[in-house]
Formats: sequence, structure tokens, C-alpha cells
Amino acid sequence: MSDSSAIAVGQLSIRYLVDGSQTESVGMFELTVPPGSNVPPPHSHTQNDECVYVPEGTLRYAVGAETRDLAVGDTMLSPRGSVHQFSNPFAATARALIVQSPDIGAQYFRDVGAVVNAASASGGPPDKAAMVAVMARYGLVPAAPSAPPAKV
Repeated sequence: MSDSSAIAVGQLSIRYLVDGSQTESVGMFELTVPPGSNVPPPHSHTQNDECVYVPEGTLRYAVGAETRDLAVGDTMLSPRGSVHQFSNPFAATARALIVQSPDIGAQYFRDVGAVVNAASASGGPPDKAAMVAVMARYGLVPAAPSAPPAKV
């Protein structure tokens, strides 16, 4: 039930440890976020709770109006339906362990990666309609655009 090969989504890397999407159970993946990476837009999940744990680096993470710089050992929960986003404005690469219940699955990241990586190869931005369509298939809802999360 795990796929140890990394999935590239632009500058991000996702390595699934437990893909629970086939059984609608808990899933877990490692997310690697280099400094200044392009990251997903703010969004919410209609079907998944998500918890982030940082074992390396610092990740700026926002849920609703709360923004925190998560350092090694810190966690933050994104309950189903909450708008959340992340970034890495720091000098070092951050790694996060993400647990979802139920799991969205590795295929979501492969599908998003296909859209993002095709755009990267052509030098343009990702096709917004294609990205929204992929997100919708997996129960993700883009939020209104906003500035990247700033530490308060």
C-alpha cells in the first residue's frame, strides 16, 4: 500500500509512505519543500482532515486566519473544510510529514504533477482550468486568491 518513489509537482516532492485511498483509510506522505518553491493555492478539502508534522526545516503554514512558522517537532491540523496553505520563505529546505484521513491518495499528486510539470516544461504557468478540474475530482476547493501567509 505504499509507493516509495517520489512524485514531482514542480519544485515539490511527495513520497507516499501509506496510500490509504484504495481503502478510504488514513494515508501518510512526506512533502519536501525547497526554499521559495511555488506552492499550491489556498484550498480546502471537502472529504479529508489533514495534519502536518515538521521533522526538518521550517514551514510556514496557515489554517484560516492562523499562520505559524512550524519548526522541527511542530504540528498543525487542517480540519475538513478549513482553508489552508503553506510556503517556505526560509533559507533551508523543509520536510513535512502529512497525515490525511481519509487519504486523498498518491494519484491526486500524479494528476496535479502532470498539469504543473507540463507548464514548467513549456515555461508558462499551469493551466488554471485543468488544475481546478483535477482538484474538483478529488474534493479540493480553491479559495479566493490571497497574499502568501505572513507570520504574525
